[in-house]
Amino acid sequence: MIDFFRKQKYLIDFTLASLLRRKGKNFGLLFVYTLIVFMLASVMLFTHALRHEAGIILQQSPEIILQRMVAGRHALMPADYLDRIGRLRGVVEKKGRLWGYFYDPAVKANYTMMVDETKGLSTTETIIGAAIARTRGVGIGDWITFRSHDGEAYSFQVTDILDTVSELVSADLVFLSEKAYRVTFGVPDGYFTDLVLSVRNPREVQKIAEKLSLKLPDTRPILREEVLRTYDSIFSWRQGIVFVLLAGAVLAFVIFAWDKASGLSAEEKREIGILKAVGWETGDVLRMKFWEGAIVSLAAFIIGYLAAYAHVFYGSASLFEPVLKGWAVLYPDFQLTPFIDGMQVATLFFFTVFPYTVATIIPIWQASITDPDAIMR
Repeated sequence: MIDFFRKQKYLIDFTLASLLRRKGKNFGLLFVYTLIVFMLASVMLFTHALRHEAGIILQQSPEIILQRMVAGRHALMPADYLDRIGRLRGVVEKKGRLWGYFYDPAVKANYTMMVDETKGLSTTETIIGAAIARTRGVGIGDWITFRSHDGEAYSFQVTDILDTVSELVSADLVFLSEKAYRVTFGVPDGYFTDLVLSVRNPREVQKIAEKLSLKLPDTRPILREEVLRTYDSIFSWRQGIVFVLLAGAVLAFVIFAWDKASGLSAEEKREIGILKAVGWETGDVLRMKFWEGAIVSLAAFIIGYLAAYAHVFYGSASLFEPVLKGWAVLYPDFQLTPFIDGMQVATLFFFTVFPYTVATIIPIWQASITDPDAIMR
């Protein structure tokens, strides 16, 4: 066993020396190879981290959202629907919510306006998201003006700015008092945007949703799991868009790498002939060239993946941020929590390292079984 490892060490030393003799060609290949791994890994890491972050945040959302539907569209929910629901086993809390979208022509962006009574806001106070504060150039103590549904302008004093840690979901959020919200949007008393229900046992959510559909046939229950699946689909779709954009570069690299791996230069063939002439066996030549492919591909994978990790988690994925985040105007500024999926790494490793390493074996085998004298001539 010791002899085996010693032999592999000598083969690796010889392979490194052989690579350095053709350093211009090999460093060019390594650079392109690393760049491809870097781009693919950046997209995968950023998308997966966003998906993971959104999943953690949405776990705090209510298990069931109940919306009233009129002619297939979302409509206001009468407050008496809370009484019509009655007591449902497993439901620990039910309440109405007030929220909506407000278009701000000053920055050409939509805000999400919401009522949260736990904030203790007066009718002239508001709490805004960090992206709104940056875009509008306001801070705590400043005043911000919104125009209501009837054209009247109402000013609110900013009492707080939401923490940047939650900016993934709070970048465009505006909190108002209930009275200020109803005046701004013209929502009469006794109506809510929708209802939310908290369920004690997650396994009972589907059954409770079925009961709600029977009691209130003009409503639509939306489960938290459905929201999570929607976010997952959105991020997967955006990841697919970037991969399609990169497909041309990946295809060009595949052709380049295959041409390099499957075709031997006259110098490489002469080197194999000399090795065979001085006593190297076919297996030794194959192992040497296997290590050559493995060293190049492994070095490209490690350097590219580490560069992608730094780019995503320390550089905010600036190359792919506009496509994958998806906000048109109010871009959230947040630091992603480093998260790596082992299966994702294994998949990327398999599709970037394995094909190139294997592709180097076939032409080398064909050359190594040829008579050394014929090769050198």
